[in-house]
Amino acid sequence: MKRFALIGLPNTGKSTVFNRLTGMSQRVGNWPGLTVDLTSAKLLLGGSMVELIDLPGVNDLTGYSDDEAVVRDVLLSTGFDGVLLVLNAAQLDRQLPLALQVQAAGLPCVLALNMADEAHLLGVTLDVEQLSARLGMPAALVSAKRMQGWPKLMDALNKLACREGGPVHAALDKVPETEAAFEAARGKLAGAWSLPPVLPKGLTEKVDNWLMHPWLGLPLFFAFMAVLFNATYQIGTPLQGLVSGGMDWLKEHALSLLIAPLPAIVQSLLVDGIWQGVSTVVTFAPILFVFFVLMAMVEDSGYLARAAFLTDAFMARLGLDGRGFVMQLMGFGCNVPAILGTRVMRQKKQRLLTMMVIPFSLCSARLQVVVFFAGVLFKPSQAPWVLSALYALSFAVAIFTAWVFKHRYRSNEAFLLEVPPYRLPGARHMLIRAVGEVRAFLQLASSFILMGVVLVWLVSHIPAGGDKSLADVLGTVFAPVLDPIGIRHELAVALLVGFVAKEILLGGLAVIYGVPETGLGAALVAHLDWASAMSFLIFTLVYVPCLSTVAAIRRESGSRSFTALTIGWSVLLAWVLSFVFYQTVTHLR
Repeated sequence: MKRFALIGLPNTGKSTVFNRLTGMSQRVGNWPGLTVDLTSAKLLLGGSMVELIDLPGVNDLTGYSDDEAVVRDVLLSTGFDGVLLVLNAAQLDRQLPLALQVQAAGLPCVLALNMADEAHLLGVTLDVEQLSARLGMPAALVSAKRMQGWPKLMDALNKLACREGGPVHAALDKVPETEAAFEAARGKLAGAWSLPPVLPKGLTEKVDNWLMHPWLGLPLFFAFMAVLFNATYQIGTPLQGLVSGGMDWLKEHALSLLIAPLPAIVQSLLVDGIWQGVSTVVTFAPILFVFFVLMAMVEDSGYLARAAFLTDAFMARLGLDGRGFVMQLMGFGCNVPAILGTRVMRQKKQRLLTMMVIPFSLCSARLQVVVFFAGVLFKPSQAPWVLSALYALSFAVAIFTAWVFKHRYRSNEAFLLEVPPYRLPGARHMLIRAVGEVRAFLQLASSFILMGVVLVWLVSHIPAGGDKSLADVLGTVFAPVLDPIGIRHELAVALLVGFVAKEILLGGLAVIYGVPETGLGAALVAHLDWASAMSFLIFTLVYVPCLSTVAAIRRESGSRSFTALTIGWSVLLAWVLSFVFYQTVTHLR
């Protein structure tokens, strides 16, 4: 199988090009010889099956960020039969040097000049044929979002796939330095590409007068996020009800009949353990899908970059910058890729501080726990505001952590950010991203979550003397720690398995109380008072996110002591916050 690399600068639409070429066939896997995960997919080009590897976005091949180091390592260690290089057609004066570096490395390349529609609106003049001849590589002017120019790009890729000579390892010692590449790029662009002397004012400038206003910008952003959370509930909850009803129907008309001949203990394991645990988790897939669609819309529209710009001055006082805020927002989906995203920061101390605060982002796994508890404890009109308040708490905890440790991990790295124009996100791209996130969530449900709910069932059913189970014994052991924060003993098991993956928590609770997913809310209301349930929710929000996040921190920081500090600090902070909340509420009642 032939292998192509997909290379491009950040914010060039590289991910959109990748999704257009591969659809929903991509997978994420560890790259051989490197401790990094890269996205790849297979597609048919020129009569051959080609594996397309999506490399991290880079500004040049001689940079010092970790992402640029990853790209260099992959190009040196792996032979590629071709490279698809994606550049923004409206910014070739800044981006063409990367094309010259790829060419100097000896890699056979096809150049995709993306965002042709934006270049046209800005009045950019571009002679693609002349530029292609000067560069000595095929080029196509395309708009991946609108599929403009796609036949020409596919024709160039098919021809590249038919190239003879075998894979090529990059000769990075021949790559020109940044200044030399910029000087050469100016000569290549002369007469072939130009910007108008004055760029026309468009919708972006008018909208930014409000959304990037020094005083109104941040309040409008948080108001917009509150609307997003409300929409997640309003759209996702009815869909969740449909999935829950379907799971109940399957249990009654299929599962019960299949397991009827089995022994009672096996039936209990399958129904009270595996089915109740996994089905409780699966019912939250619709809410997560809606959330990720809406978050993809916020990110792809260009609003996320503006949020980073607006928060940069405040984040600088905490030893971070606007990128730290963006990583926290990324952490709403999953903490692991957000931690990997810190590679764009060149100073290690700033990376460490950012990695310390990211785990406090309310990730999708904890989101389902928060959504469930909020729906159980509060009225439908109140639940979205409770969710917003808990998101605000996650930000507050992250801010406090950064303030405490900013002197220990002080950094002076300059923050440079490109604020792209507003773009209407493509529906297909948003759906692909949401489906990919939910699919990853369900894949975890088939491994970590399955093992977790089985473990909870075993602990709840293994006798430990008298009428007590092993779960009762564990609850007694942790009682001195849990009693002051109002968390009941049986919930100790759920918190322990929640360290493996927060997705297990609801499934574990269903197993602990021996109820189906539709009856879990009533069971919690019957066994927990309002203060105890909220204390449990606060602790779940703040303490160690999951084993995968811990592993990512250990790998990216390269330090066991830093990883231990991160875990210890989060557990301590979770206990203190739950203690303050529970004791305050208890004394006020």
